[in-house]
This record gives sequence, C-alpha cells and structure tokens, in this order.
Amino acid sequence: MLVRVNPGAQLSDAEQEFVECLRSYPSTALAMVDLQVGGRQIDAVVWTPRGLTVLEVRGFRRRQSGILNISGAGPWRISDADADLDEQAGSPSDRLEHGIFAVKSALEKGLLDPGHVCGAVLLVPFRGAVVRPSRTNLRPGLDVVVGNVSDATELRIYLEGFSAGPRKWTADRVIGDCTALGLAGGAPSRQELVDAGFEQVAQESPSVIPRPPKPKVEPKPGPATKRQSYAGWVVAAVAVVGMIAVIGVIANSLAHESSHPAPPTTSVTSPPPSPAPSRTTPCFPFQTDC
Repeated sequence: MLVRVNPGAQLSDAEQEFVECLRSYPSTALAMVDLQVGGRQIDAVVWTPRGLTVLEVRGFRRRQSGILNISGAGPWRISDADADLDEQAGSPSDRLEHGIFAVKSALEKGLLDPGHVCGAVLLVPFRGAVVRPSRTNLRPGLDVVVGNVSDATELRIYLEGFSAGPRKWTADRVIGDCTALGLAGGAPSRQELVDAGFEQVAQESPSVIPRPPKPKVEPKPGPATKRQSYAGWVVAAVAVVGMIAVIGVIANSLAHESSHPAPPTTSVTSPPPSPAPSRTTPCFPFQTDC
C-alpha cells in the first residue's frame, strides 16, 4: 500500500500507529494522510481499485478495554465508563460526515464522478488493549473500525472490502481525484500507482447476455430398493391370480351351457285369416244396380 503523509504534519500517537498499520499491508491502495479539503482537516482518504473512503482517526488518552457502545447523541462508552478518546471538536461521527461531504463536493466541483464515498471512524486503542464495538455500522456507509499494529485485522478487512463492484479506479482516475482535492504535489506518480497494483484501463462491466433456458431433464428413476422389488412381485402375483380366476369363471360358464342344451323350438302355424263379413247394400227405389 502506498502511504503519503502531508509534509509538516504533526501526527498524534494514534495517527502514527495508523500509518504504521497501513504501510504493513500488501493491499493495492493509496492512503493520503492529514490533508485539508475545502478548509476542513481530514485525517485520511484511502483509494482502492473499487472506490475511496474517508477515515476519522481517534486514539485513547488511557488504556481501556471492553465492549464499545456507540451513541448518536451522548458520549461513546466502553463497558460502564465513557470512552476516553482524544479531545477534538465535535463527535467522531459528525466530523466524519463533514469530511465525506467536503471530499465529495471537491470531486464534483472538479467535474469528476465521486462514486459512492463511504467513511469510517477508526479507533486506535493502546497496544494490548482489546476493544470491540457492539455494532460496526453508524449509518448506511458509515462504519466503526478498531485497529492498531498488534490487532489490525479489522482495519485490513475494511480497507479491502469497503467497496464492492468492478475495479473502476485506475491510476489516472486516482491522480485526477488527488488533483481535484488539491493533493497533486504530494500524490504518487502514475507509474508508482501502476506498480502498486492500480490498472491503467478500467475494467468494463460485462454486458448482460440472456442465457438460453436450461433443457428440462426428465428425472430418472433410481435403483429399486428391496422393499419396492417385493411390492412389485406381490402386485404381479395378484394380477396373475386375478386373470386365472376370470378364465376359470368363463370356462365354467361355457361347460355349464354345453351340458344343458336348450330345448328345440317348434314352429306354430297361424290359421288363415277369415274373410271380412259382407254387408248388405241398401237399395233405393228405381236404383238400376240393386
């Protein structure tokens, strides 16, 4: 990791511990420490290939260990006592939000896309002291991280994973950000950034290609178990017995009909029809055909 400290900066013990942590990381990143942006003092701005974050570094005035309880209104507490942090104007979360706003505004004034600028309050306890926050998220995009030289895992995880997505911050984009923030004189050269791991050309997001529907795979029956085999044999045996019973009934019916033949049928001759009765035709006087 590349670390650049503002010339003439008077770093506190916590900030010196923080710089020592950063220089021990092999990650691809650039950290600018103790800078002025828009008239506001900012402890550090860190660039990685996936974004940038603003850090507010706070140390302790005495050794404290325990669970850190974060409050939005009142003082932060460690176990049952107030967290004895370095004296600075304003709460750590408020100073962090002001620093993020200053960095984002400066980049937008330089006609640069700031992306999603996040931030974190870095608490640096005394070496050997163990401080664990009850929650690490202040608000969306604002976190609390604890780290020092002897316990720097959380800080390293935060710096390597605070921004998801493609690697959009190239060496040229980092230099452009530093120029917009007024850090061109102390920023590393383009070649130094490339040697540190920053790419020369941003990776483009792969275009979304519709995938063809997956062919339907008909489920294949697995090997039959012994229980299933027995059930199959039982069903086959019952079917055979049923067929034999039906054949027996049909054969019995045929044998019964052949042993008792039906009596012969006699034809009945119907008598001839009787002639229709004759009717006497009445005659009238002088009727010629009567």
